[in-house]
Amino acid sequence: MYMFNGDYNFFEYKYNIIGYEGQDYGGIAQNVYLIVSLVLLIVSIMIFRKLSKEKIHRLIRVVSVFMVLFYLFKTTWESLYDIRIQGEFNTGLLPFDSCSIIMLAGIISGFAKGKIKEYADAWIVTGGIVGGIAAMLYLNAFKYYPFWSFGAFYSMTWHFLMVFMGITLIASKYISMEFKTVIKGFIFHLFISLFVIPIDFIFDFDFMLYRYLGGVPFFEGVASKLAESGMQFLNPILMIILYFIAFNIIYVFVFLIQKIKNVIYSKIFKSSLIEEK
Repeated sequence: MYMFNGDYNFFEYKYNIIGYEGQDYGGIAQNVYLIVSLVLLIVSIMIFRKLSKEKIHRLIRVVSVFMVLFYLFKTTWESLYDIRIQGEFNTGLLPFDSCSIIMLAGIISGFAKGKIKEYADAWIVTGGIVGGIAAMLYLNAFKYYPFWSFGAFYSMTWHFLMVFMGITLIASKYISMEFKTVIKGFIFHLFISLFVIPIDFIFDFDFMLYRYLGGVPFFEGVASKLAESGMQFLNPILMIILYFIAFNIIYVFVFLIQKIKNVIYSKIFKSSLIEEK
């Protein structure tokens, strides 16, 4: 397996990159991306965990505004090619998928107050991290764009920032990671789903994976069987259950890390007391 090395410019459209057939998907390029991302996340935790809530709030504003502008630029860039080459706008670029929620959640978190901000914060540390990690592990952009291209760069940066925002909020104690945090984040997710599910079934989309569960290991097959049996209306319920389980995985992971830290600190404290005696 090798990284694709063709003759094309950084901003080239996917169908114009001669010779690329998804070679960087699941290969060296993706592994390099994951390793670099992990290192950057660890470094960012060490840097931002001691910042005040005011500075973290400012960081949320900067990142969320950047992501909105980044999305608008990328959508405009790709749409110009889609319309010129395909003759129509790619409806898949509409901001209705799970990873687009970070724009709404980030703006609310950065500029709103009260309960709605609490629910947006909760989604960032649950759904934001889950969606970001899942996309980083299965970066579909590599199926169409090689590592050194704007299409891949956008996806790599976008999903990294999703995880970065969530982990920063947890590490800095900007938000307390409790079970009620999971519930608030899930409620925020369900609220968005109320708008997306009808769109999926009316226009035959798969935003937030509610109609076909496209790309979800094993469960995509289950969704297909339900559709064949005339019970496709159960697919959103199945996906909602999976989202809830995924949100709780983040909570359990953070809980276990905190427990391990407490045990380590306790042993260090006890050993220091013994030495003093």
